[in-house]
Amino acid sequence: MTFLEELNWRGMLQDQTPGIEEELAKGPVTGYIGFDPTAPSMTIGNFVQIMLLKLFQQTGNKPIVLMGGATGRVGDPSGKDKERVLKSYEELDSNLEHQKAQIKKFLDFEGEHAAVIVNNHDFYKDMNVLSFLRDVGKTLTINYMTSKESVKKRIETGLSFTEFSYQLLQAYDYQCLYNQHGCRLQMGGSDQWGNITSGTEFIRKNLGGKAYAATTPLLTKADGSKFGKSTSGNIWLDAAMTSPYKFYQFWINADDKDTSKFTRYFTLFSKEEIEAREKEFADNPRMLKELLAEELTIRVHSQEDFDAVKKVSNLIFNAKASAESLLSLDVDSLSTIEEELPSFTISKDALANGLNIVDLLSENTQIVASKSDARRAIKGNAISINKNKISSHEHNVNHDALLHGKYIMIENGKRNKFMVLAQ
Repeated sequence: MTFLEELNWRGMLQDQTPGIEEELAKGPVTGYIGFDPTAPSMTIGNFVQIMLLKLFQQTGNKPIVLMGGATGRVGDPSGKDKERVLKSYEELDSNLEHQKAQIKKFLDFEGEHAAVIVNNHDFYKDMNVLSFLRDVGKTLTINYMTSKESVKKRIETGLSFTEFSYQLLQAYDYQCLYNQHGCRLQMGGSDQWGNITSGTEFIRKNLGGKAYAATTPLLTKADGSKFGKSTSGNIWLDAAMTSPYKFYQFWINADDKDTSKFTRYFTLFSKEEIEAREKEFADNPRMLKELLAEELTIRVHSQEDFDAVKKVSNLIFNAKASAESLLSLDVDSLSTIEEELPSFTISKDALANGLNIVDLLSENTQIVASKSDARRAIKGNAISINKNKISSHEHNVNHDALLHGKYIMIENGKRNKFMVLAQ
């Protein structure tokens, strides 16, 4: 398929400038998407645009990743109802380096259509304010700039000159990439349409050239909420900010109605493969989500992380999981379980001479309401320590029960699981 055909069947094409199809048909085209380093990691919202670049490259074109070392210092008003809080240069530079490392996992940076990373700070670092006003600011009229949706939405509530100038910077970025890299296409989310077409206007007015634009729809979930957000915030591509387990669970817990859309946006399977899979599992939407979660967890994190996620999931959700499977988990996996299950903290000193199981359940953790409840649960064969049944209310728990020197898993029946952290 051509690039546009690929986007169309995936539902990933919203707006495009006239002539783009003919331009792409002439042969390999160089195109770019910009990313501002306003956070230390990219999110799955950014991953939509990463996928756009990946599909662009796979259909025989050359992608440029433009890192916003300059634009990140100004702040994009698009999609925002109030002024951004500016971050320090040091924080932005650190974020940029981290995001560069992330993007290198997803695109090919060698070969005929090798991707390149450009920092737009290089366009401005030697430019003074008078040069900017004469060479950049003179290109567009105030009327043209205020007609853009990203600006119109903010005029009444307040828009600083700093954020107002963002449109000029993004437009000039395109002009620089056109000149320096032969870039003919800028892509992005539909909220960027105004900024992107300002860039095509820069190239027309200042260089007498022809450039093109294409955008994706803003991705929302079946319930209308913004994609990329969960009840606890963003879903990050960095394992330290969103664990592989939580990343996997995000896709598993997605609405069944979203699975088809997410599979088209985020996987590299062909149209035929996806349609065959959907036909095969038409009566099993859970399997479709499991396949989606597996594919993305491996691509964003690693096969090893996915294997660890499956072990954690097995411990949490499989009542028949064995003591051996618990003992095989590393400390990071146990930490993940602690975050997912009701947890309690006790002192390691309390275990020094052995802590009676009844006291542990009722007084040190409140897993049960009282000592009598603890005794009844033990008598009913409901209590397990690290997957081993406890048969006596006189049993003492000591340091030998600690997994990796800090964790104990306690179960009260098949469904009630708890983690105890000894510090």
